[in-house]
Amino acid sequence: MSETTAAPRKGWLGTIERIGNALPDPVFLFLYLVLALVAISLVASWLGWSVVHPSSRETVVATSLLAPANLQKLLVEMPTTFSHFHPLGYVLTVMLGAGVAERTGLFAAAMRLAVQGAPRMLLTPAVAFAAMMGNLAADAAYVVLVPLAGALFAAAKRHPVAGIVAAFAGVSGGFSANLVPGQLDALLFGITQSAAVTVQPGWQANIAGNWYFIAAMLAVFLPVIWWVTDKVVEPRLGKWEPAEGAAEEKSAASGPLTAAERKGLRAAAVATLLVVALWVLMVVGIGTPLYDEAAASEARLTPFYRSLVAGFLVLFLAAGWAYGAVAGTARGHRAIVKMMSESMAELAYYLVLAFAAAHFVAMFQWSNLGLIFAVNGAETLRATGAPAPVLVGGIVLLTALVNLFVGSASAKWALLAPVLVPMMMLLGISPEATTAVYRVGDSVTNIITPLMVYFPLVLAFCQRWIPGYGLGSLMASMIPYSGWLLLVGLALAVGWVALELPLGPDANVGWSAPPRPAR
Repeated sequence: MSETTAAPRKGWLGTIERIGNALPDPVFLFLYLVLALVAISLVASWLGWSVVHPSSRETVVATSLLAPANLQKLLVEMPTTFSHFHPLGYVLTVMLGAGVAERTGLFAAAMRLAVQGAPRMLLTPAVAFAAMMGNLAADAAYVVLVPLAGALFAAAKRHPVAGIVAAFAGVSGGFSANLVPGQLDALLFGITQSAAVTVQPGWQANIAGNWYFIAAMLAVFLPVIWWVTDKVVEPRLGKWEPAEGAAEEKSAASGPLTAAERKGLRAAAVATLLVVALWVLMVVGIGTPLYDEAAASEARLTPFYRSLVAGFLVLFLAAGWAYGAVAGTARGHRAIVKMMSESMAELAYYLVLAFAAAHFVAMFQWSNLGLIFAVNGAETLRATGAPAPVLVGGIVLLTALVNLFVGSASAKWALLAPVLVPMMMLLGISPEATTAVYRVGDSVTNIITPLMVYFPLVLAFCQRWIPGYGLGSLMASMIPYSGWLLLVGLALAVGWVALELPLGPDANVGWSAPPRPAR
C-alpha cells in the first residue's frame, strides 16, 4: 500500500472530530455526569422542586444525593445496583450464544453466502441486505462483510470502494434495521425498562417490541442504499482502474464457500428450525409454558415475549455448535466453552461502562430528578400543542445530532432514556415507540462521524484498493447515504406514529397509565 495517508482534518469535519476527541471516555463521561447530578440534586432539594406523580397523584420532591439515606443506598447497595442493571443480564445472556456463532465461523459463512452468486445488477441490494442483517453478528459484520463487499464488486468489474461504502452504509447507517430482533434489542430495551419504571413501576421490556418497525426500516433503507450507491456514489467514483501497488483481496474470506462450510450451514439451518419448533411447541403444545391462558387475551403471549432473550441464547448456541461440529471449527464441548468464555472476555469494557451507567441511571431515579424533568418537560410540550409526530421527529433529529459526538448506542441511550422515555409516556407515547424513534437517529449519522470506532477501519479497507484514499473522500461518499437515510427514516418514524401502527407483537405507539388499584 502507498505511504500516502488520510487527508488533513480541516474544515467543519475536522472541527467535529476535534470536539468529539476532546470528550472523555464514555466511562468517565458518566462519572462526571454523576458529579453534576449530585450538585443539581443539592440545588433542587434546597429549592424544593416537586411535582405530582401522574399515576399515584402523590407529591414527589427532589432529594439530595448527599442525604444520608441516598449515601447509604449508594454504598450498601452498590453490588445490587450494578448486577440489577437491566441491560447487563440481557447482553451477557445473548452474547453467550452469539459468541459461539461468531467464533465457529457461522456468521461469516452466512454473510458470504448471502452476497456471493448475486447477479451483477442485484449485487448492491444483496450487499445492503446482508449488511443490515449482519447486525445480528455485531462487530463481525464490519470485519468480514465490509472488505468482502469490495472484493465482490471488483470481481464484478465494479468499483470496489462502492461496494465497501455500500456495506458500511448497511451495517452502520442501517444499524437497527433487521428482519428479526437481536442483541441490540436486548441491550436497548434493558435501558428502556430502567427508564420506564420511573413512571410505571413494574413495567417489563419486550425485546420484540420494535420487531415490525426495524423490519420496515430494512425495507425502506435497502432501496435508498441501492439508489445512492448506483446513481450517486459509484458514478462519482468513476471507472475503477487498479492502481499500481493497490492491494488485492485474496483471503479465504472472499473466496467461495468450501464443502465443509456448506455442510456446516445446512447443519446450522436444521438446528435453527429445531429451536424455532421447540419455542412454537412451548406456545401451542401441551402445557404451554410460554402461553398464559389465565391472562387477558392481549397478554397471553407475554411469557413468550419475555423468553426471547433465552431463545436467542439457545438459537445462536445451537446453530453455532452445529455449524462448528460439521465444518470442523469447533471439536468437542470444551471448544464451545472456550468460545463462550472468550465472548465474555470481549465484554470487559462494556462491563466497566455498565457499572458507571448503572449508577448514573439509579441515582437519577433516587434523586427524583428524572420524574420531575419528565413531568415538567411533558407539560411544556403539551402546552405547545405540538402533535406526537412532530415530537418524535424532534427526537430523531436530536439523537442524530448527539450521535456525531457520542458513538456508543448503549451509552447514548443511557443518557437520553431517563428523560425521554418518561416524558413521552406522560404525553401518551409508549416506551417501545420512543425506543424505535431513537434507533432511527442513532443509525443514520454513524457513517459520517470519524468518531465512529470502525470509521478508521473502513478507511483502511478503501486504501487497500486506492492507496492514499483520504478521510475527506470517505466522508464525501458517506454523506449522501446519511442524508437520504435521515430523510427516509424521519418520514418512517413520523408516519408510523401518526398512523399508530403496531411496533411489534403486543407493542403499540400509544401508552396510558394503568388504572389505580381500588383502596
